[in-house]
Amino acid sequence: MASSLKSATGFLQVKNPQSPLLFRSPAQKSALSFKKFTPMASLTTANTTVGLSKTFIKLKEQGKVALIPYITAGDPDLSVTAEALKVLDSCGSDIIELGVPYSDPLADGPVIQAAATRALARGTNLNSILAMLKEVIPKLSCPIALFTYYNPILKRGVGEFMSIIKDVGVHGLVVPDVPLEETDILRKEALKNNIELVLLTTPTTPMERMKAIAEASEGFLYLVSSIGVTGARASVNERVPALLKEIKEATSKPVAVGFGISKPEQAKQVAGWGADGVIVGSAMVKLLGDAKTPEEGLKELEIFTKSLKSALL
Repeated sequence: MASSLKSATGFLQVKNPQSPLLFRSPAQKSALSFKKFTPMASLTTANTTVGLSKTFIKLKEQGKVALIPYITAGDPDLSVTAEALKVLDSCGSDIIELGVPYSDPLADGPVIQAAATRALARGTNLNSILAMLKEVIPKLSCPIALFTYYNPILKRGVGEFMSIIKDVGVHGLVVPDVPLEETDILRKEALKNNIELVLLTTPTTPMERMKAIAEASEGFLYLVSSIGVTGARASVNERVPALLKEIKEATSKPVAVGFGISKPEQAKQVAGWGADGVIVGSAMVKLLGDAKTPEEGLKELEIFTKSLKSALL
């Protein structure tokens, strides 16, 4: 069930954070069979990958805006996800958000909800995602930020979760359903494991609260462009320019805008308004989900990502 963002917190509220997961048990491991797909742009093998903050510092020095695509792990399957990560990286993505599928994705609209449902039905779980990332991350030149709801973290234990995602090479973490007041343990364990915990703010977040969120956020501040769930929109909220101005007067941290950006012209518009990064999710997920074959989906993903990157140059 989708639910709109709560203005009082700037985060989503979980009705029942202890609800059972649909993930399979850790004993049920997914056998990965990586398909061969060579994008038109050559794949990059990274020797070292910097974190989120350093990525933004580098881009600022170059006068560039970060392209941050989002895809759902396991849709249509993890072997395709692995190839999609390589395609996104080779096409110039600066940071990639990888969504951990969850049974009650409150922040997500129908496209990402459907992708999560398909991924879970195929048996995708945290263990299989981490196994895939352990193989793929060393081949990428840009950092990975996991996008996950709080329940999977609680199930594993906050300290253990941070440790295992660090071990596979994840640099960042976005948890959309935890209010600022409950992020203390997440921030503590993230800091201990050198994981940058990205926090979210919305158009209705009060200024003082937004300042507190910005101060606590690491890597960048995630500005949700409109109230509601993820998904493509005909136009970007006209309040975003004013919101960016207010936020930048309150913090020097980079600000990335997401929710509703689905076209190159929208990405260019948001960058022109002063955003340090542009996040594109549902449009990416839809390409992979609607494709007749994995190969077709990966080719469409490449073409779309290149168009977004060109719009931000």
